[in-house]
Amino acid sequence: MTERQGAAVSAEKFGMRGPRGQVFGPVDFTAEAGSLIAVTGPSGSGRTCLLLALTGRMKAGEGLAKVADHPLPKRLAAVRRISALGPVPGVNDLDPALTVTEQLRERVLLQRRFGASLRSLLRPRGERAAASRALLERALEAAGLDLDALPRGGRTPVRRLDRLTELRLSVALALLGGPRLLAVDDLDLKLSDGERADAWALLRSLADAGTTVLAVCSEPPDEQLGAVVVRTGTAEDGPEPADGDTRCADNADNTYEKEGAADALAEAGRA
Repeated sequence: MTERQGAAVSAEKFGMRGPRGQVFGPVDFTAEAGSLIAVTGPSGSGRTCLLLALTGRMKAGEGLAKVADHPLPKRLAAVRRISALGPVPGVNDLDPALTVTEQLRERVLLQRRFGASLRSLLRPRGERAAASRALLERALEAAGLDLDALPRGGRTPVRRLDRLTELRLSVALALLGGPRLLAVDDLDLKLSDGERADAWALLRSLADAGTTVLAVCSEPPDEQLGAVVVRTGTAEDGPEPADGDTRCADNADNTYEKEGAADALAEAGRA
């Protein structure tokens, strides 16, 4: 995991309007580099759309935002290069058919092949392999994921993981790209109170280490965590689908990146 300074994030009257009305916003906030940002609001208020817009995966049409001096929506690609998605349901879901080790190995290989600099690619194979192992170990440590503590170690199927462990795995995968901005959707979904506290503690530790963290949640964290709270408002403007934010994909004027080989690096923060 490359040591990098977090990205400052700000928004001014930042919003999006789709065929069925306002998708999210307008929102206004300022967060310094290394901040923990909590995006909260009811289902259907555009939380996930705001997350995708602030990470360069979706083009918002109202107002302005800035991520590490890159203005949005003008510099989507630049923001994608310095950001990474943790778990975002329906966008970069873990593969339930793989084991934990296989999921990690796949992302490490992608990172080594497409995310590495030309200089690192010219290093001897043994050095590159050692660097990849060290990168993986740092990402696992930062995410608090102990493979030996899993029921079958690294051979544990992804589909057998509990929700909090899935979160840790997704975060570890995202950290392999050394992002300056890490985004996590539905952080507190299906978590007990204790697990929710552990999840927020994880994100707080990542922010304290320098990475700016943006997390969508149904309820903001305790004030003691010092998060910048961004509220997306209410979902009163018109009917919404069951999962609310899925209407992001209904707007043909915006880019909505689904998981696949072509954009695997975007999800790792290297598009």
